[in-house]
Amino acid sequence: MAEQNDQAGNSIQRKFRVSPLNFATAFFFIAAAYIFITGAKITGMPSGNWGATIAWIFILFGFVVSFLDLIFRNFFAITKNLWIVELSFITLVLIIFFLVK
Repeated sequence: MAEQNDQAGNSIQRKFRVSPLNFATAFFFIAAAYIFITGAKITGMPSGNWGATIAWIFILFGFVVSFLDLIFRNFFAITKNLWIVELSFITLVLIIFFLVK
């Protein structure tokens, strides 16, 4: 009985691991909330309220990143490997973003 409780405790502990994509997801959701509250304008466009559109885009990015985090967690059980893979993924995305920009 105690062995089952110990295994249940370990499985709960494994579910709440912190990873870089958790921080990215939090950033996207916080940015979306901030843009919903304060609004946003796009430079070079006629004046209009683009805040809601940009905020919805950030919310979409947040859901995509959280889904990717779940996928990576299923493939990499060891937290150290998860961090390495997710940081590599974030670096690759940033490099591609800056090359396209």
